[in-house]
Amino acid sequence: MARIEPEATEVTDAFWDATREQRYLVQWCGACGTPIFYPREVCPQCLSADALEWRESSGAGTVYAVSVQHRPANPTMVDRVPYVVALVEVDAGGGQAQTVRVMSNVVNCEPESVHVGDAVALTWEPLSDGRNLPQFEPAT
Repeated sequence: MARIEPEATEVTDAFWDATREQRYLVQWCGACGTPIFYPREVCPQCLSADALEWRESSGAGTVYAVSVQHRPANPTMVDRVPYVVALVEVDAGGGQAQTVRVMSNVVNCEPESVHVGDAVALTWEPLSDGRNLPQFEPAT
């Protein structure tokens, strides 16, 4: 069974288009300087809708919380158990020392080896339409 693929929307199109080139973008509010994840129509901090922009991130991050799944939450993940679901604190890019927290998978390692505080790097899983799903792996 194929993975469920995230749907692109008008709000997320720029993010998903960048993944085709394996570039990781974070939404920012130019009015108040807040990095935003997940992408939204208005800034959750100042409610500005006119100053939203996208900035490229390195995708470098740190595991903030982690859970190893031994039962798939979705039938499309049955061939992947056990797998890691993690909340990752990711560099928000834009030349500023700010982060966003992103829910994702940590792959390319033994699931039980992933711990809070581990450094992770961005990696990509190809999707059927040419986009790439951002995931994380242990940083080397």
